[in-house]
Amino acid sequence: MEYIAHLNEERTQTLKDHLCGTAELAGYFAGRFGKADWGYACGMLHDIGKYSLAFQDKIKNNSNRQVDHSTAGAKACFEKGGMYSFMSYCIAGHHSGLPDYGSSSDPGNAPTLQGRKKKHIEDCGAYKSEIHIPEIKTLPFDPQNSPDPDFSLSVFIRMLYSCLVDADFLDTEYFMKEGRTQRETGEEPSVLLEKLKKHVAGWLLNEDTETVNGRRTEILRHCFEWGHKERGIFQLTVPTGGGKTIASLAFALQHAVENQMDRVIYVIPYTSIIEQNAAVFRKILGEQNVLENHYNVDYESTEELMPMQLASENWDKPVVVTTNVQFFESLFANKSSKCRKLHNIANSVIIFDEAQMLPTDYLKPCIAVMEELAANFGSSIVLCTATQPALSPFFQREMPVTELCPRVEEQFRFFERVTFQNVGTISEDELIEKLQKEEQALCIVNTKKRAQRLYQKMKGEGVFHLSTAMYPKHRRRVLDKIRRLVKDGKRCILISTSLVEAGVDLDFCTVYRQLAGVDSMIQAAGRCNREGKRAAQDSFAYLFQFEEKEYVPGQQLQIDVSKMLLSEGEDISSLHGIEKYFEALYHFRGESLDKKKIFEEFKDKRYNFAKAAKEFKLIEENTLTVFISREEDAEELLWQIKHQGYTKSGMRKAGQYCVQLYENDIEKLRGAGMLRQVPGGIENFYELVDSGQYSEEMGLDLGIESGIAVVM
Repeated sequence: MEYIAHLNEERTQTLKDHLCGTAELAGYFAGRFGKADWGYACGMLHDIGKYSLAFQDKIKNNSNRQVDHSTAGAKACFEKGGMYSFMSYCIAGHHSGLPDYGSSSDPGNAPTLQGRKKKHIEDCGAYKSEIHIPEIKTLPFDPQNSPDPDFSLSVFIRMLYSCLVDADFLDTEYFMKEGRTQRETGEEPSVLLEKLKKHVAGWLLNEDTETVNGRRTEILRHCFEWGHKERGIFQLTVPTGGGKTIASLAFALQHAVENQMDRVIYVIPYTSIIEQNAAVFRKILGEQNVLENHYNVDYESTEELMPMQLASENWDKPVVVTTNVQFFESLFANKSSKCRKLHNIANSVIIFDEAQMLPTDYLKPCIAVMEELAANFGSSIVLCTATQPALSPFFQREMPVTELCPRVEEQFRFFERVTFQNVGTISEDELIEKLQKEEQALCIVNTKKRAQRLYQKMKGEGVFHLSTAMYPKHRRRVLDKIRRLVKDGKRCILISTSLVEAGVDLDFCTVYRQLAGVDSMIQAAGRCNREGKRAAQDSFAYLFQFEEKEYVPGQQLQIDVSKMLLSEGEDISSLHGIEKYFEALYHFRGESLDKKKIFEEFKDKRYNFAKAAKEFKLIEENTLTVFISREEDAEELLWQIKHQGYTKSGMRKAGQYCVQLYENDIEKLRGAGMLRQVPGGIENFYELVDSGQYSEEMGLDLGIESGIAVVM
């Protein structure tokens, strides 16, 4: 009897061919972190349930009968015992997702690993006549080198799962498309390194370290040189204006070539910085070599972009630029769609740009998984920022952190652009009085409502407002206008929230910043005298507090720690001040650095992958979406959503016209009859029906009082 894995019209793929093809690929993927035997065995066992007569009848006669083909391989692993039992998670979940362990009382229909053990399945013993279970000859990791063997093993299982599901997808895709897959992996890191060296060749001739460009070149040259070091954990602490984007790329490509690594991955907190950096990388390295992977990127719209769409599934490109959310949520995910890419994170140079923005609520599990990547999966970690967080105490292994910036303290003194001045507690009217005397000034406050209120009190010629109460496309339009005015030396007073602090290229004469976290205040000051055209003593970053108490969700502790340091006379802009800030912040956070207790889901060889994935959400679901249809393109998009239904591509485009609000603001606007839910089954998706509530100057007006309601 011929056992079939897949049918495509008149063509068939035998089950043995599929198992062997998947095993070869999964073994190759796992081989990059020294575990080819595990990958191969996993691939050979994953579909043995298809040897049942019931499955063969289903596929050959195209019946609608449901046949479980995943449990058989998991049961074979249980029976084999020993290390094979760890593999059972991967095989049981290769379609439905890595399961939770469960308990011995779980019935056979439970979705847990213990439930799978009891599940009745069709006889598939025929597999023994075609394949044998390959031997595993290596340990998952060195237990002597793991401070938490259970966590290490959970990461290994997830990585093995990634190898399996990507290999399974790719082998099936290759058969179904007869080899015409349109996948393009891009050029080798060695080719990209030569492209970068050619791009910066002229810069490297500059030896004058008394100029800004000379200092940037010194840092760049040092990063090239230190790229020859062995894999490990590094930090690149470069002051604002020091050229860390190109310097970090220089280290990464040189390091990848030196250590035969596969790719460079940039992990960045804001899409604005991602878009900016990806554009720079594409210009230097070529469009086909840079994958930009985040929610706002649409690769689905044209056939020409199909290779990028395919690469976004498994990150098979030499340079990947992505978000903190995408990176870390994938590393703690349990579904195949998110986990396919994980094995391509192994053997990579991973650069955490703006490392101070690592998610504090999940800092401990994030640091632990970063450490696993460096210790067991051949990756190098680079923490890249002007405000280096104090992370050393959280690394459990004795892995030194190597600084890549030469003469760090001296560089910070050289690149000093502003003078910080704490003006203490003031009223809104006093702040406005100060701002009205300025020609070009940026004022950043902590909440959207405060920004709107200040703008309303002060609005007039040359005064602008910017916040996330404006949809992204609107914000970009306003930013372009502000840049032109600042560049032309015309009056421009901008009242904004923190969204302009990173990834936004602005250069004001003066900055006013409401008290916030030290890293935020330093980022804000980076928008002052950015090009260094004025002396630092003539360029001021004024720090202030308002008289009345104001609660800032998710930021209160950061504000309190900054207030404490300022009261002690600490220079918050110094390297010592930054270190003290993060040490105090992490000390006061204590156990809440693992807010959802992720580590507790991986204990005593009983691992809850599904539960951990559900809990590990960097962006909590406490905001709702409001669509603003005041532009022609937006109206057309909303019509499509209402009449043609939800699509991933359509919602991605819709994001350019959306504002995110907390539930209490939504309720006030709904109560006043200004919002209605968009039909079509999209949860928490509203449209603004009162166009007068949104203005070009201020975006969505959040000043509405509760209690206002429409009487029908």
